Amino acid sequence: MRKKFIGAGLAAALLLTGCGDSSAGSSNEGGSEGATLVVYTNSDSDGKGDWLKEQATAAGFNLEIVGLGGGDLTNRIIAEGGNPVADVVFGLNNMYFEQIKAEDLLEPYTPEWSGDVDEGLGDGETFWPIVQQGIVLAYNTAAVPEADAPEDWTDLWTDEQYKGRYESVSTLAGATQQIIMASILTRYPDESGDLGISDEGWEQVRGYFENGSKAVEGEDLFARMAAGTVDMGQMTISGLPAREAQYGIDAGVMAPEVGVPYAVEQVGIIKGTDTQTEAERFIDWFGGGETQGAFAAEFASLPANQKALEMTDPEVLEAYEAIPPQEMDWLFVRDNISAWVEKIELEYMP
Repeated sequence: MRKKFIGAGLAAALLLTGCGDSSAGSSNEGGSEGATLVVYTNSDSDGKGDWLKEQATAAGFNLEIVGLGGGDLTNRIIAEGGNPVADVVFGLNNMYFEQIKAEDLLEPYTPEWSGDVDEGLGDGETFWPIVQQGIVLAYNTAAVPEADAPEDWTDLWTDEQYKGRYESVSTLAGATQQIIMASILTRYPDESGDLGISDEGWEQVRGYFENGSKAVEGEDLFARMAAGTVDMGQMTISGLPAREAQYGIDAGVMAPEVGVPYAVEQVGIIKGTDTQTEAERFIDWFGGGETQGAFAAEFASLPANQKALEMTDPEVLEAYEAIPPQEMDWLFVRDNISAWVEKIELEYMP
């Protein structure tokens, strides 16, 4: 199955999985209104960090935003556990937040908007869902007509016509790269296999790296597609509209029958912050329907907030529903991702 991406309309895209019961926020003391908040995130690219800082300033917040890839950011938070630098973290998915939670580095807090989201998308205690992010294979329709597009990730390295034409990752430091690897590996579980994965699964990873065109640091995928270096590559759905406009590319999106991996981005407060009250106020504002609706309209994100969903264009919602989420055992991923990454970096990455 292949899905043509609707570039212009997706600039206002919104989506929700469900909503839970309303709960009152906590009233922890600490910090004062207007105090500087250090915000860690892996979701500040494509102008998101600048937009957030501008909007937050207008709302009376003073932010210092620190952006890193998901894996590196998680490791940094854990390393700083005894002397935390960050006050708030957002953008990391459940897999990373569970790692931070296991180290007892998150402060429980129930946002004012908790009743407008499905708390099952988070943990309902220390981290809460804000955005659902699909990770897709995008292709240049000028080079790959829709009828000739791949139907699944595995086609890229098993079908001769795609070999060398797709961008493969050059690092596994970020959430997107790790989730793509996990989405492949979790198709091949084997209790007796290496790190719970069958030999066939590891051969798929080998094929991915041996037949791809390695990503170039500092060079955008769409810049490479515009130059004809590659014709397709992985990215998050929300980044597509801006890149289509910037590079003049009409993009298609592969919609495998098995679905695509969706990461649910979360927000939480770092334990030990001395700006607890301000951190809570920020989360109440940032995850609320008005802010998330504006964020979604600006960046084609898929908010978890019901009030943001109410502004959804039905045609856009239909387009997203045509790209179903892949079923993945996230607990299996959480327990093994670090070891998988280490093995891939040592044995398979060029």
